Amino acid sequence: MKQKVAFICVHNSCRSQIAEALGKHLAAEKFDFYSAGTETKPQINQDAVRLMKQLYGIDMEETQYSKTIEAIPAPDLAISMGCEVGCPWIGRAFDDNWGLPDPTGQPDSVFIEVIQEIEKKIKQLME
Repeated sequence: MKQKVAFICVHNSCRSQIAEALGKHLAAEKFDFYSAGTETKPQINQDAVRLMKQLYGIDMEETQYSKTIEAIPAPDLAISMGCEVGCPWIGRAFDDNWGLPDPTGQPDSVFIEVIQEIEKKIKQLME
């Protein structure tokens, strides 16, 4: 049985969505990937959507949407994407905090750095 990995941000609209998409793209045979937040946004960050299509050919809006932690299965591994102010409470402790800055509103170069760091960390999970 595959481990369930959940990527958690407050709004589940950018970093956690990128991580879910990259996880499914890179390691779906080894893990089941989910993303969630303690709040939701009406849509996934459009810069993230555009760059993931451009860099990987992944359309996050095709299969993903902003959702809360209650909408996903209980994870075996819960990863916070980066808690600048404080991590949201998800009913249990996080297994890891990747400490990634929120690229929302930043230039593409910042988004790409964050995306590359997420890819690197997912590849480390696979080891």
